[in-house]
Amino acid sequence: MGEIDDAIERADRESFTRQPPKTLKGQIGYLLKQFGSAKAVAQELGVTADSVNRYRRGARKHARADVAAKIDDAVRQRWQPQVRKRRQKQAATSGGITVETRARFGYTAPVGTTDDGRFRRLTVHLPPAYAQRLFDARNAGASDQQMRGIIAEGFKEIYFQDGGGRATGLSDVAINDIDYLDLDY
Repeated sequence: MGEIDDAIERADRESFTRQPPKTLKGQIGYLLKQFGSAKAVAQELGVTADSVNRYRRGARKHARADVAAKIDDAVRQRWQPQVRKRRQKQAATSGGITVETRARFGYTAPVGTTDDGRFRRLTVHLPPAYAQRLFDARNAGASDQQMRGIIAEGFKEIYFQDGGGRATGLSDVAINDIDYLDLDY
């Protein structure tokens, strides 16, 4: 997963209306309901079906750290899909998406102006059309670089050009060296 994908995942987690199960037994029980069988859960986690059944019964109270992380990720990915969809649909149709980042921005500018990239800390609210494009790209399996391009295009239009009011000669904006990136919708 890339930085943009991780940021979308974090924003989705913040929308949970109920917290996912925290105990190993509870998490395994939830995954068994989702997958339907211990064998399917075991395949997803990379363990044996016997291990899954031991976790379910409580015979094994703790999983290895790497397996525990896989279990937690699998639960969080599947937890409250309708809440996620509703929040993403709202962002894509009316609310938009807020991007907070500290990164090096470079751009192509007319001759005689500076186009040196520099670190900036920006918080920019992008309109719903950019949220829709970002979610569509993610669902289509776009690379992190392609999703960065969508965000960079939004920053160019909304922040650098102020909706067409300034820097009209600016042609390309690139986001490089992301220090952190956070999304909210």
